[in-house]
Amino acid sequence: MEKAHSKTVEEVLAHFGVNENTGLSPEQVKQSQERWGFNELPAEEGKSLWELVLEQFEELLVRILLLAACVSFVLAWFEDAKTITAFVEPFVILLILIVNALVGVWQERNAENAIEALKEYEPEMGKVYRMDRKAVQRIKARDIVPGDIVEIAVGDKVPADIRIISIKSTTLRVDQSILTGESVSVIKHSDPVPDPRAVNQDKKNMLFSGTNIAAGKALGVVVATAINTEIGKIRNQMAATGCEKTPLQQKLDEFGQQLSKVISLICV
Repeated sequence: MEKAHSKTVEEVLAHFGVNENTGLSPEQVKQSQERWGFNELPAEEGKSLWELVLEQFEELLVRILLLAACVSFVLAWFEDAKTITAFVEPFVILLILIVNALVGVWQERNAENAIEALKEYEPEMGKVYRMDRKAVQRIKARDIVPGDIVEIAVGDKVPADIRIISIKSTTLRVDQSILTGESVSVIKHSDPVPDPRAVNQDKKNMLFSGTNIAAGKALGVVVATAINTEIGKIRNQMAATGCEKTPLQQKLDEFGQQLSKVISLICV
């Protein structure tokens, strides 16, 4: 549900067709799960070491340097007076390419590990109210769906993005530093936040997946799960950033193309 923070509790409950006292019916849970899938971030499909190494030699400038090293090595080999100094130039070029490949592979691995580390913030269990049971029940967090009525208390890790329905204690404080970078826990409430463009720090009536309850107890309705949560969006942005080339890489590609044209003209 978009902009749930700006809606009243009644509007959010009506959107999901759920009663805060009984929760979703088994049919609603099934339909929601078929539509949204399991409440878990997808695992990062890491590339093999060999694929990462080959990727480092896909850039045109790197291929030009590799070709230059091969040509230099052949010329040094067929020189009449073979000396060690004749092989210094191709050796240095190859050494630079190897170091560049190692650094590239290391950076790629770090990026993959950073994306995978986000899964560590996912809780294993959650407490929900559903029609098939009168009392609160503990279920696997991956089985929670949008529209579920969730109970959270001090010490719990929030299993999904939740719009607070009511606070069952004097105050509700949440540590959401992993998402917003705030150094202190934030006091939450259940009133609508009128600004539809509010940033996460200003959404005082929302609980975000992966954050921790520092104090208090509350009841809420799930409005987003898996990659649709705020932490899921961060995961997608990190994955997309890894595919985009930096301005420096783009400039190097342009330089490589121009250099290849100049070399072709010289050869002709």
